[in-house]
Amino acid sequence: MEREPAKLLILYATQTGNALDAAERIGREAERRGCAASVRSIDDFDASSLPHEDTVIFVVSTTGQGDTPDSMKSFWKYLLQRNIAKNWLEGVHYAVFGLGDSGYQKYNFVAKKLDRRISDLGATAVVERGLGDDQHPSGYEGALDPWMSSMWNMLYQINPKFFPNGPDFVISDTKLINQPKFQITYHEIDKVDLQSSSAPGLDHVQMQTGRARSMSPGKVSHIKNIPDCFLKMIKNQPLCRAGCGKDVRHFEFEFVSTIIEYGVGDVLEVLPGQDPAAVDAFIQCCNLNPESLITVHPIGMESRHCDTEGNDYKVPIKLKTFVELTMDIASASPRRYFFEVMSYFATAEHEKERLQYFASPEGRDDLYQYNQKERRNVLEVLEDFPSVQMPFEWLVQLVPPLKTRAFSISSSPSAHPNQVHLTVNVVSWTTPFKRKRTGLCSTWLAGLDPQDGVYIPAWFRKGSLPPPPPSIPLVLIGPGTGCAPFRGFVEERAIQDMSGSAAPIMLFFGCRNQENDFLYKDFWLSHAQNGGPLSVARGGGFYVAFSRDQPQKVYVQHKMREQSQRVWNFLVEGASIYVAGSSTKMPSDVMSALEEIISKEAGVSRETAVLQLRRLEKDGRYHVEAWS
Repeated sequence: MEREPAKLLILYATQTGNALDAAERIGREAERRGCAASVRSIDDFDASSLPHEDTVIFVVSTTGQGDTPDSMKSFWKYLLQRNIAKNWLEGVHYAVFGLGDSGYQKYNFVAKKLDRRISDLGATAVVERGLGDDQHPSGYEGALDPWMSSMWNMLYQINPKFFPNGPDFVISDTKLINQPKFQITYHEIDKVDLQSSSAPGLDHVQMQTGRARSMSPGKVSHIKNIPDCFLKMIKNQPLCRAGCGKDVRHFEFEFVSTIIEYGVGDVLEVLPGQDPAAVDAFIQCCNLNPESLITVHPIGMESRHCDTEGNDYKVPIKLKTFVELTMDIASASPRRYFFEVMSYFATAEHEKERLQYFASPEGRDDLYQYNQKERRNVLEVLEDFPSVQMPFEWLVQLVPPLKTRAFSISSSPSAHPNQVHLTVNVVSWTTPFKRKRTGLCSTWLAGLDPQDGVYIPAWFRKGSLPPPPPSIPLVLIGPGTGCAPFRGFVEERAIQDMSGSAAPIMLFFGCRNQENDFLYKDFWLSHAQNGGPLSVARGGGFYVAFSRDQPQKVYVQHKMREQSQRVWNFLVEGASIYVAGSSTKMPSDVMSALEEIISKEAGVSRETAVLQLRRLEKDGRYHVEAWS
């Protein structure tokens, strides 16, 4: 089969958008060197046509505890088919760049296993896989820049046609900057049917949300444009003692549109509201008219009227509404390309020079200090460079998309029909230069008054903690807000116990102080008494580690070791283990404690204990849900 002229196919698999940013950057750098490049989401590519490609660059992120991004699951499943020949990809060149966080146990696990599998199928690696690390002082770009440099040189050696003028020749940037990817069409008010935009209530909110997000460039593959449902908050309850330095809230919501059937262990994704003052400031800073009626679509797709969900994105929407629902203007930090494009629109020479420096490889670390480290948002950056007036088309393309935030559900639908509950840590921190920062969604939720009746767009999806059958004993380990899904587990098990003999639960919970942040204290204690699923009388148990109530630190793993024999007995009886909480050291410390327990109680070596734990994982009896 005769191959087409040398070109690059760049396939990305992203969960939050970082892999897309990295893939587009690789594509831009290739084009600057005169090489044709196509950037596509991996779920938009037919895996069976992979052998017909010349050179493929994979940019993949790892989520959670070594999980594959949702957009990559079908592709990965196809690659794992047993009937694929070992030389299936012979003649194909490839490269893999991974995005991960070395704070997680399975660092860049997806990139590593993809690299191995593609190689096993006969493809030839152009360059050793690159591993981006969120912990690096420059983020993933710390690894991306040198990796790209090596790749261009190797590609040129394989086939000089990739770069007609050599890998070091770079086309002037101004030739590549004149065309944004999205087009804005402005509509005259008197020619638009405003019937839908004047309708009050839920239908109006639902329509506006669906339209705005169907037009947004930042759509994430696993999230539908139209929310699964809308919720209304009915309870906003602090769980920590006032003034203790922590703010964790218990939120209860009622379904106000469709009732979604969810299970314990599922995840709720919420689209946060933005500060109206920040939205107004952004619109003013960019000299935009908030009342303009606009439609947004990718250039070259003007003929299409609907997206894949049937949303009509030719129906105009107010510019201000589009900004509010799709553009994260006061929370997320812009990417490096944002500064690069800004430099072309800066009219003050000193601003232009600074922006060009930030966009250069030499200025990468300084940009990281100014931007990501300080978590400067788009509005702050634009205010720091007042001579820049970027066209709205570029802003739509480059402002980070307003993303949903995911939370473990902390209720059982059996215990609370027509409701869903969340346990949320209200995020706040101080930057190295003493700027106060807060989490967009958690702060917004904490500031909502249930009396206000705000409609909250929500999506439901399966989490990484599958609901256990009633007959399976459980060992649950959830320090801090990691206890959230286990509140639902315990509620569900208590109801199951009414209709039959459900298996008991051992729960290990951890917090700093008994008086300050003992989350759901009364709830746990009530279920640990009177024959509840956590009661010793029923074979269960509830154990709390207060890390700072004594001179030496005590964590959940210490309490597990104290109950070594009981934990082992549970495992012998077929128990499943569930771990949820911070991704820092906790999951690995818990695993280490379990290895020690198995080794001690079974009288086997540590190596054998490790193998037994791996067997539990493989058999679906060991589940971890952790977040950074």
